[in-house]
Amino acid sequence: MKKCLLLVHLYLLVTVCALAQPAERPIKIVVAPDHVDWQYRPGEPVKFTISVLQNGNPVKGAKIRYEVGPEKMDPTKQETVTLANGTTTVDGGTMKTPGFLRCVATADINGKTYRNLATAGFNPLQVAPTVENPADFQVFWDSARAELSRIPLDARMTLLPERCTEKVNVYHVNIQNYANSRLYGILCVPKQEGKYPALLRVPGAGIRPYGGNIADAEKGIITLEIGIHGIPVIMDPVVYTNLSAGALGGYQNFNLDDRDRYYYKRVYLGCVRANDFLVSLPQYDGSNLAVTGGSQGGALSITTAGLDKRVKWLGAFYPALSDVTGYLKGRAGGWPHLFYGKSLAFNNTPAKIKTVAYYDVVNFARMIKVPGYYSWGFNDETCPPTSMYASYNVISAPKQLKLYEDTGHWTYPEQNELMTNWLVQQLKGTGK
Repeated sequence: MKKCLLLVHLYLLVTVCALAQPAERPIKIVVAPDHVDWQYRPGEPVKFTISVLQNGNPVKGAKIRYEVGPEKMDPTKQETVTLANGTTTVDGGTMKTPGFLRCVATADINGKTYRNLATAGFNPLQVAPTVENPADFQVFWDSARAELSRIPLDARMTLLPERCTEKVNVYHVNIQNYANSRLYGILCVPKQEGKYPALLRVPGAGIRPYGGNIADAEKGIITLEIGIHGIPVIMDPVVYTNLSAGALGGYQNFNLDDRDRYYYKRVYLGCVRANDFLVSLPQYDGSNLAVTGGSQGGALSITTAGLDKRVKWLGAFYPALSDVTGYLKGRAGGWPHLFYGKSLAFNNTPAKIKTVAYYDVVNFARMIKVPGYYSWGFNDETCPPTSMYASYNVISAPKQLKLYEDTGHWTYPEQNELMTNWLVQQLKGTGK
């Protein structure tokens, strides 16, 4: 057991590192628009400065390739140039409608390839979604939730002594979920007797074990970190690697042609089921419940808050599954890029387009009634900002967006700290 736990911890460390800030490299390409906030009005020209640096100084004579165009689309301008003084300014043109214009620069130096990008936003708060809003969207999900409510929890908790701390008990949880499946996660409960708020942490994409959110539990919050695939979350890491390469590879596409059987139906309902479990705990304070996550987890935070009125706050980093039909309208769509590249020919059918409307984050964002804290960057190539703004802009509830323009699909430590502090303040009644 101890060996397995060590492997799990190492696996989680590698996973976290893979999602953290990009590794520092000896050669840096710096790309920046000429507005400090990276934002422009439609029709306003943007210029990108490209610099190649080593030890903070320009690399004279560096040869670069650059391309400019709407994010995820074919470039409208591309060129190879030699930087006599290590820097150049590129005329990026403009956009006539709300969206994002991206400049990507690449250099080959000493046998290594270096790459960076910058993205200019044109009236991002005016980006409108492309995805259909089905007339029976609410009815569909009300019916699904009603079906879920008739299923007993049948919750089973196994104490994990090796993970417990002086202040927190840690459990592996196994709960009955929708469609005769099980839901697994790591529950962390403060040891001191009392009533506590609860925080559901929903996962990013992939198949992996989980360690639980012990740090927030030590602040006096019940935390539950769940997996979404109906498998235990404390197995040997090789099991998840094999599932990723085998049976669960490409799960985002499973049954996409059937709205009642699409993979994410069980996932979305599983997040509600996780809340069913949290509010049933005797240590729960009966009132304060929040949900948070990033990427796929950002999407699940929004969908859960839209579906479950018990949620009072949500925190979402770079939400995926947002306006995925953007590609069908000639602009970037959200992860998992169902209608992009090789996936387009496979998924571009009336049945699949109809199904995605029932699962797109945009349509859950319309249902949000509670305060939310959101954070992302303009350089995200996994969850394009066009897609994220399409969801954010339809939210009518109180909301705040903390931008870190230069970030891609990763976060700064300060960015994480602000999100955590906001959630803790709301849950513990200390927020303003």
